[in-house]
Amino acid sequence: MYSFFFYLILLFYISTTCIYFFYLIKMNYILLKLGKKLLIVSFILHTFVIISRLFEVGYFPITSQHESISFLAWSILFIYIVLDRKSKHNHLGIIISPLLMILMSIASVLLKDITHIPPILKSQWLLVHGIFSFLAEGIFTIAFATSVFYLFQERSLKMKKRITLFQRGSPSLEALDEFIFLCIRLGFPLMTAGIITGSIWANTAWNSYWSWDPKETWSLITWIIYAALLHQRINMGWRGKKAAWMAVVGFISVLFTFFGVNLVLPSLHSYSSLSLR
Repeated sequence: MYSFFFYLILLFYISTTCIYFFYLIKMNYILLKLGKKLLIVSFILHTFVIISRLFEVGYFPITSQHESISFLAWSILFIYIVLDRKSKHNHLGIIISPLLMILMSIASVLLKDITHIPPILKSQWLLVHGIFSFLAEGIFTIAFATSVFYLFQERSLKMKKRITLFQRGSPSLEALDEFIFLCIRLGFPLMTAGIITGSIWANTAWNSYWSWDPKETWSLITWIIYAALLHQRINMGWRGKKAAWMAVVGFISVLFTFFGVNLVLPSLHSYSSLSLR
């Protein structure tokens, strides 16, 4: 039953991406509204699947690569729904729907079996730390996608190229820049809370708030990058292209923290060790 609903969600994300693609071709706002509604329906269905998985396994389902990528997609969609109401940028669904489709496609080929986890993971800190961390990663993912969109549009305008498919009806560079800054402002405190709650959890588990584990180290590196971006933006006036590239660099660090450490570095946080995420 879980697999059926999971693939149903994937089908919704593929359908939504196709609808947004046809919207870009036809510029028919009925398709835009349909895409938004499908994303909301997808969010409700995805939420149901995560909750059902939670009751099935008995713990917050982010302890495997499949569960984590699925929850990351859910987090991105949750942030989309919140920010869409605040920003009213029509581009947001166009940007994130392919991301959701790609993430869920990756999750679909990973192991979905229920695994046994150690007692340390059966803690309320898994929920608290996980939500803060994944919401931050979701916001930074949207900031990255918007930054790439900004850089693409900025280059096209600078080269005085004709309007491309993905630029039709898109917001101005100034609006994109402000939206990227909004994402960073929201994501940074969430990431900070994720690091703090992770340290508290580590102390209860291993009697040490910080052990310079690779996951902890790269989380700190990522935090420093986004802290530097905020500092440069607020105090040095970094805007536009510089800020967009910095957001791209920050997201590369997010990706390595999320995937790289879990796959290539020995860590207490790796999925193979079935410990802290």
